[in-house]
Amino acid sequence: MLSKQSRQIHDAEFSLVRNDPFYRLQRRIGLIPANGDGFKRRAIVYALVAWLPLVITSWLAGTVVESAGIAEPLLGHIGIHVRCLVAIPLLILAEGLAQRTTPLFMHEFRRTGLISEAQTPQFEQVLANMLWLRKQALPWIIIIGLVVTWTAAFLLTPNRDEIQWAGSENRSLAFGAWWFLLVTRPIFSVLLLAWIWRLLLLGILLFRIARLPLQLVAMHPDRFAGLGFLDRIPLIYSPFIFAVSAVMAGAWAHSVFYHAVPVPSLYVQMATLLIVLVAVGLAPLLVFTPMLLQAKKKALLDYGVLLARHGRAVDARWIAQQDVPDYPMLNAPELGPVADIQALYQSVASMRPVIINKSIIAKIVLPAALPLLVLVATQWPLKSTLSKLLFTLL
Repeated sequence: MLSKQSRQIHDAEFSLVRNDPFYRLQRRIGLIPANGDGFKRRAIVYALVAWLPLVITSWLAGTVVESAGIAEPLLGHIGIHVRCLVAIPLLILAEGLAQRTTPLFMHEFRRTGLISEAQTPQFEQVLANMLWLRKQALPWIIIIGLVVTWTAAFLLTPNRDEIQWAGSENRSLAFGAWWFLLVTRPIFSVLLLAWIWRLLLLGILLFRIARLPLQLVAMHPDRFAGLGFLDRIPLIYSPFIFAVSAVMAGAWAHSVFYHAVPVPSLYVQMATLLIVLVAVGLAPLLVFTPMLLQAKKKALLDYGVLLARHGRAVDARWIAQQDVPDYPMLNAPELGPVADIQALYQSVASMRPVIINKSIIAKIVLPAALPLLVLVATQWPLKSTLSKLLFTLL
């Protein structure tokens, strides 16, 4: 029996973000307005809180830019700036993208008939269960516990190279270092882990939907039996993928510019990161593969039988010159001539069991690869390359 909550779920109200414990906390302290979500405001506030005190304290200590006695200024720690000014705002703004995208593909399940009227109660129960999971405090307790543990570990054994710009002397930490370890890094860590939890929620949701008896159409022109609209899903976490890649690329860039680490020596790490991010991006869509494989196998058998019956009827009438009176299959307008029914079979045969296409690959691979390509490009001889291009063109 469905709960009252599940009966009242509307696609437009469905969200991976809204009303989770972190969202409610931000609303309670005024970061999220009563009317609206305040994505832009929060992105600016979090970025400035994480970054501005570092710049001010570094400026007061005279360690913002490279100078005599300052081998590694704050400006050279690219990973810190990327984390504060790129990754943190992106992880906040990604919530708005999720708010707009998630209801769209949830609505498509109903609008396209994948969820029949008889299956609507099951579908709504799946949504209700996901909303119940979203509201639970335990995942956020785990997130806070992980962040506190990481912070304590970094405080006990800080990476001196990472906070050298703060002007720390001997074994004591300057204010800028404390701020970075106790505020900047935890803000990023909370937002990062929050998105990992949301991706897990999304995966659970899609996994449970994939277990429902969806009304798939094997001959659908999208080649995914009518599930082609799911190519929007990577939009939800593309900013997350870009943020992770950018932070890692920024940290590696510091090692390249200030510690003479050759970029080729990082290729294995870059490739590993790229593979992991692409796998994370594709994983939510792979839950439909068993269903699509089964649907394709069944459809090939069914349409094979249909094509055989149709072919025998055509052969009997036109080759054997037999009288085949009022044979409905030969006159069915939805089947048409032999060429049309063969096209139906070919459309079934071309059905893909894995939801991957160029659009999906672009939404996942480009955000993951772009920061890494920028790092690799820093090693190109730009001046000579431009000179050769101009010489070739002119």
